[in-house]
Amino acid sequence: MDLVSILRIALRALLRNKMRSSLTMLGIIIGVGAVIAMVAVGRGANDEVQREMTLKGSNELVVQAGSRQAGVVHVGWGATKTLRHSDELAIETEVPEVQRAAAGAMSHQQVIYGDNNWGTNIVGTEPAEFPIRNWHYDLGASFSDEDVKLANNVTVLGATVYENLFPDGSNPIGKTVRIKNLPFTVVGLLASKGQDENGHDEDDNEYVPYTTYTKKLSGQNWMQMIFVGCVSKDSVAAAQQEVTALLRSRHRIRPGEPDDFQVQNLTAVAEVADATSGIMTLLLAAIASVSLLVGGIGIMNIMLVSVTERTREIGIRMAVGATADDVQRQFLIEATLLAALGGALGVGLGVAGSSMISLFAGWQVDVSLVSIVGAAAFSAVIGVFFGY
Repeated sequence: MDLVSILRIALRALLRNKMRSSLTMLGIIIGVGAVIAMVAVGRGANDEVQREMTLKGSNELVVQAGSRQAGVVHVGWGATKTLRHSDELAIETEVPEVQRAAAGAMSHQQVIYGDNNWGTNIVGTEPAEFPIRNWHYDLGASFSDEDVKLANNVTVLGATVYENLFPDGSNPIGKTVRIKNLPFTVVGLLASKGQDENGHDEDDNEYVPYTTYTKKLSGQNWMQMIFVGCVSKDSVAAAQQEVTALLRSRHRIRPGEPDDFQVQNLTAVAEVADATSGIMTLLLAAIASVSLLVGGIGIMNIMLVSVTERTREIGIRMAVGATADDVQRQFLIEATLLAALGGALGVGLGVAGSSMISLFAGWQVDVSLVSIVGAAAFSAVIGVFFGY
């Protein structure tokens, strides 16, 4: 018996039992749809994580002042006073992988506006820090290099500082706040950034020109940190090695002696987040695939019932010349058709379900062509295996 005839007989048999065929396909439909939707949710979560890491500056290095030992007491990071403005300039000019750098120093101060006050971190920095860390503004803009050169009393507010100093939501640009009884004109309001990878509120900071901070607020002539922006994400590792070697040379640190600074690479954090998201995506897909196996078992059970019910039909067909292989192919094609049609409907369900999740739950989803093809192919294999 030729394949076309077997296919026609298989279709006729499935259409003769529409309800049973539909219920049999339901497991495959749900399984394929669940796999596609879960993979889309996992990929969307991974994309969101990577986007957040990019916003926080995945091509960024942070050089921190090192630790020191006072007697038997080992003081933590930020205690040394060897990190200087000349180090920042050297990093910016002597390391090819570095695009720009910005000085950084900070302390906790009380900020006052009218009857409101808030204790926050006052960060002395340079305009380059904001593009290095990929920060944006809700209002206004950064202070300028001229403000740094002249040590002007200007400031940029973080979102948390703004909410506590201006609880009425008024426009802060041009208003005067006081730090250590010195007046500072607000020139910018940063967009909210949330928490960093350590759980600290990145919006609870206020930024002033580095020279203003050192000359008028702290009196220190060293830096606690240097923000370094690399030319690309791929150049971060090389830049980290070169910055480390450069600073060891400038600080005259002998081989075998510990660094008096620390260079942090945020790319490593992004890679860990990426790996974690990938594992979660695989886990979601594996859980959803269980329903595909259940659907395959349903096909197997229905085909067993179908063979039992159609013993007379099989006997008549073999009596008129059909071989055992012809009968086997017929039922195998019926099972494969059920799985393939269920897989096709499941693809539609998965894509629609992903869109519904994105619409109503507000989650970012990313429907993958690979997951669609893979789920559909897996459903066909399920049909062949359990049908056989």
